[in-house]
Amino acid sequence: MSDALPSFGDTTDFDSADRGFVGTLVPGVVKAGDGRVIWDNDAYAFLKGDCPDTAHPSLWRQGQLAARQGLYEVTGGVYQVRGLDLSNMTLVEGERGVIVIDPLISVETAAAALALYREHRGERPVTGVIYTHSHGDHFGGVRGVLPHGSEDGVPILAPAGFLEHAVSENVYAGAAMTRRASYMYGVGLPKAPDGQIGVGLGQGASTGTISLIPPTVDITETGQRETVDGVRIVFQLTPGTEAPSEMNFLFPDHRALCLAENATHNMHNVLTLRGAVVRDSRIWARYLDEAIEYFHGQYDVGFASHHWPTWGHDNVVRFLAEQRDLYAYMHDQTLRLLNEGWTGAEIAERIELPPALAKAWHARGYYGSLSHNAKAVYQRYLGWYDGNPAHLWEHPPVELARRYVDVAGGPAEALAKARAYAEGGDLRFAATLLGHVVFADPGNEEAKGALAGVYEKLGYGAENATWRNFYLRGAQELRQGVTGDMVDTTNPEMAMALTVPMLIDSIAIAVDGPRAWDEDLTIDLVLLDGPTDAGERHRLTLQHGALTHRVVAEPRTPAGLVLTLGKAQLLGLLDGKGLQELGVGVEGDPGLLARLFSYVTKPDAQFPIVTP
Repeated sequence: MSDALPSFGDTTDFDSADRGFVGTLVPGVVKAGDGRVIWDNDAYAFLKGDCPDTAHPSLWRQGQLAARQGLYEVTGGVYQVRGLDLSNMTLVEGERGVIVIDPLISVETAAAALALYREHRGERPVTGVIYTHSHGDHFGGVRGVLPHGSEDGVPILAPAGFLEHAVSENVYAGAAMTRRASYMYGVGLPKAPDGQIGVGLGQGASTGTISLIPPTVDITETGQRETVDGVRIVFQLTPGTEAPSEMNFLFPDHRALCLAENATHNMHNVLTLRGAVVRDSRIWARYLDEAIEYFHGQYDVGFASHHWPTWGHDNVVRFLAEQRDLYAYMHDQTLRLLNEGWTGAEIAERIELPPALAKAWHARGYYGSLSHNAKAVYQRYLGWYDGNPAHLWEHPPVELARRYVDVAGGPAEALAKARAYAEGGDLRFAATLLGHVVFADPGNEEAKGALAGVYEKLGYGAENATWRNFYLRGAQELRQGVTGDMVDTTNPEMAMALTVPMLIDSIAIAVDGPRAWDEDLTIDLVLLDGPTDAGERHRLTLQHGALTHRVVAEPRTPAGLVLTLGKAQLLGLLDGKGLQELGVGVEGDPGLLARLFSYVTKPDAQFPIVTP
């Protein structure tokens, strides 16, 4: 991104971030039932000081803004709790109680946020819940605001497709995405001027209990109107933008517009560094444009599920227009350049934002970046291959590294050359060359130390928070090895929300195909419960190392094993419990199930990234 920055004397964002302050949680720490700290916003107190040499001034400023914690009034009857998780919880007061929008990641932080609201606004019951979209930081804490037994009669609104996307995003590539998320969010890094100073979108993610209550009201079209606890709401569906299932909505009586996560005070990700399906920045821009027109003149404030609100109708329109143009420009200019023959890596070096956008604080690359977003747009249209035959069949990393080190004259010479590049200011190539030295010989401690030092320098200079965290986490693991600080994203409610096909797919992707090449077995699962699964027969076939499945009404051939069971029993089987223990109905050879599970692997949640 261009280095042309707005004036650091501009206080507009700071005024907005402080506007409407009501009170704060003291101390700003949330603990789990076992005493474990799952959120500590006080750890960012160091951000009140001047920016040190170990941080980019622009990112430091963003951290100062995002670290503000407390209850804030957005407008009459609308409040936000900010700084108690990665996302915001918004509360809209109704006739009998309060509607909760996006109950954070963890049950514990959501409960603390609601308690802070009630401390200042009274013991209002939760009379409605709205999930703006299908990412975990917007629904995971719902049991903190609606404990078990309290949800009866409370409408839970979400955009069409919410449940499928909410529970499936981390099923298929969950292990890899969770591992990479530990880098992206700087899990395990100290909160310090030379460590984790935020993630741009917020300060970090809480590590408490994740929950999910399925929606009871689906928003299926733009223009749909609902009234919850006397509060009128008008919805705009925005599928395929920041999330596959997402929506904006207006509170006409409050003249307040919720922008979900479609427009925040930074450039967002077209493809997150933790991994995900590439988002459609073209559609993203179009829905922002639609919001400008559809809700025109009906609001005086726009607020989102991250950061601080924007007040004044014209200010919100300008904000939305600049966000719209940001995503449209990235999309269109990447397509223009790829059609001229430039590769993703080349486009990332050539593309730059128009000066007016480059100087807008909310368009800065604190969470997404212009570099990796341009590569993501390229990937969406053309994939990983750049068309050069030399790149079609390259060696894998270790073999490639050994050859590069050999060409460089051996490990000692390669290390010396890398240090020379680093001293000459070319940290990018120094990291590349040192990475090859480490992959060629993971036991080369001198090279690992040198690479860690280069990563630190790259991290300290990064304006993008997630790049900083990746660099610093990589340096940490080079010095200390992989640490056991992975976030546990499992939860029985989440598992129960998975469809039977998703559960079967979770088995299929874990089958060790080569070991199962010669296997041939068929198992039928006859489901006893579920809103759509009751009475269905799912046929699982393992042949040629591939586990496939389909729903069969009248099987033409008998299965070797038929299991009659409910979804909870199926989950029990996947958790390692036995057929008899679970009371599963069995017809045929139960040994087939043991044979199937003998091929199912469990991925290492701490696989190496910076070393082979």
